[in-house]
Amino acid sequence: MKNQILILLASFFAIQTQAQTLTTIKPDINDSRVITTGVPFMLIATDARAAAMGDMGVATSVDAYSQQWNSSKYAFSETKQGFSVNYTPYLTKLVNDISLGYVTYYNRLSEKSAFAASFKYFSLGEIELLYSEQDIPRIAKPNELTVDVSYALKLSEQFAMSVAMRFLRSDLKIDAINPDASAASTFGVDISGYYQSEEEAYNSFNGRTRLGFAIQNIGPKFEYEDGGIPNFQPTTLRLGGGFDFILDDYNTVAVTAEVTKLLVPTPPVTGELIEYEEVNGEEGYQEGEDTFVSKVPDYIIDGKSRDVGFFKGMFQSFGDAPGGFSEEIKEFTWALGAEYRYQESFAFRAGYFNEAEEKGARKYFAIGAGFKYNVVGIDLSYLFSASKVQNPLENTLRFSLTFNIGSGTYTEY
Repeated sequence: MKNQILILLASFFAIQTQAQTLTTIKPDINDSRVITTGVPFMLIATDARAAAMGDMGVATSVDAYSQQWNSSKYAFSETKQGFSVNYTPYLTKLVNDISLGYVTYYNRLSEKSAFAASFKYFSLGEIELLYSEQDIPRIAKPNELTVDVSYALKLSEQFAMSVAMRFLRSDLKIDAINPDASAASTFGVDISGYYQSEEEAYNSFNGRTRLGFAIQNIGPKFEYEDGGIPNFQPTTLRLGGGFDFILDDYNTVAVTAEVTKLLVPTPPVTGELIEYEEVNGEEGYQEGEDTFVSKVPDYIIDGKSRDVGFFKGMFQSFGDAPGGFSEEIKEFTWALGAEYRYQESFAFRAGYFNEAEEKGARKYFAIGAGFKYNVVGIDLSYLFSASKVQNPLENTLRFSLTFNIGSGTYTEY
């Protein structure tokens, strides 16, 4: 009997001195949930008309610049063909050699179809590389570019859809820093649709409704070196609607609203997962002592992993925000714009763009004007920041030049 009691006591003390494996999580203090992508220059408004209305264009009336926003609008062009040249200086308060250039050509092939092509070039200027003050500087000129081709087709008298194909090249390598880096290239696809109603008569004016959608930059992730970090393209959903108040034969006021969302996974809340062993009851054990076992960096505390393909990431982006539905809503940006046109020869524009502070804090007002004489048109825009975060395009004057060939060839109404 005594032997049995001794065995039970020995077992009890053995259990008390057994090590316990415990874990603790140390959250990252500066864990940001601003959605980031590769080639963000593709989200910059290239034309002055869209910029003056708060960076919108998915549901505005057709113009030569529709390729960036919604190429299906070309199927409603009353001009046979045309091309535009756009220039946007960037970060003008810091440097004078960073800029975005954009050239577009479109051709309405028939009553039901249209074709367009464009070239976009983003120059980051010249960068001087020096190892020491005595060295001769080496000049690097990082740049990014895209080439787009689109085809639009009318599916009915009031609705058209379009598909655009894009080749993208991002040459940001600096050989002196990383000789293994190379220019990254990939492809993307845009799918868009545009609805434009017939002109309807109201009490004191005529009106026309406009609706548009676009899913842009659908394409695989890309990397700058073998084994590097894959970058998402800035896949974007755009939804918009507008109405034209046609006051008389000379005066028209157009109002438009647009919402956008990046279809890219939200960064999760991460931390450092530390696993260790704590021994209770061992002779000489001091409280708080432990034995380190393993450490897991970037452990996901809340949210979902971004290590997914681009297609799965598009759907995941609607429900992966760690803050739940309230955070998902904050990932939508919205813009309001208005345009007054007189006899298609003069236009005045104004707009406002808003983004949640937790997602980038871009908030700004914009104004602009457009002038048209014969086949030539010129558009200007100017931006005023309304956020504590300075906008890189603040106080920047942007220009767009358009040439319309065969004006009035097609009549939609």
